[in-house]
Amino acid sequence: MMAEKITLNVFRGDAEGGGEMKAYEVPTFDGMVVLDAVHYIQAHQDSSLACRWNCKAAKCGSCSAEVDGRPKLMCKTRVDQYPSGNITVGPLKAFPLIKDLVTDVSWNYRRAQKIPPLTLAPDAPKPFVMQQMDVDRIQEFRKCIECFLCQDVCHVLREHGRTDAFFGPRQMVRLAALEMHPMDTADRRAQLRGEAGVGFCNITKCCTEVCPEHIHITDNAIIPLKERVVDDYFDPVRKLIQIVTGKK
Repeated sequence: MMAEKITLNVFRGDAEGGGEMKAYEVPTFDGMVVLDAVHYIQAHQDSSLACRWNCKAAKCGSCSAEVDGRPKLMCKTRVDQYPSGNITVGPLKAFPLIKDLVTDVSWNYRRAQKIPPLTLAPDAPKPFVMQQMDVDRIQEFRKCIECFLCQDVCHVLREHGRTDAFFGPRQMVRLAALEMHPMDTADRRAQLRGEAGVGFCNITKCCTEVCPEHIHITDNAIIPLKERVVDDYFDPVRKLIQIVTGKK
């Protein structure tokens, strides 16, 4: 049975003054999620608590936070998953703090702007004629809700802070959706090897584990992108053919 009350330890603070965890007692109800508890605190205990949210249906990706140290959507995380009744909620650690549970994720959008968009050939047929397997392949990537949980759990960004060298799992998904589109003519392999830093990923699959849309980020996006880069730049047979023929 669910306890009548839970203790929610919420991070309070901002980028300038730092912060600390503060405990709140919150009454529970059947089906209660962490976002409900945060809303109760805002309504009845402390209206200054900052929290970003929108749909409460796990489709907008706004209410990302770290619940007991693990990146989760607060609207999808039930409090009865924590039988101790003691839950810790903090902001995403991979991004700069704004206030309380709100972080600045604008870096992700700046990186997205660097990726060349879908580029069609001048004589591309209209409407598109695509094989079903091609549709299925890229449709998975379109499910991304940009919650950036995968970015937060990525050790390259979270532990090493290499936002200068790695675009992160979310942008790898975006690149894969474009690179695997049968009508796209742009070549992004140089970008993948260079500023996107696909080589920094060491296939831990932690991004796949936290994805609320169950996108197979590592297996279906990052690994195929790595293979394309390796084939283009490090395949000795391909290099020999290029030398002999003079063609890339």
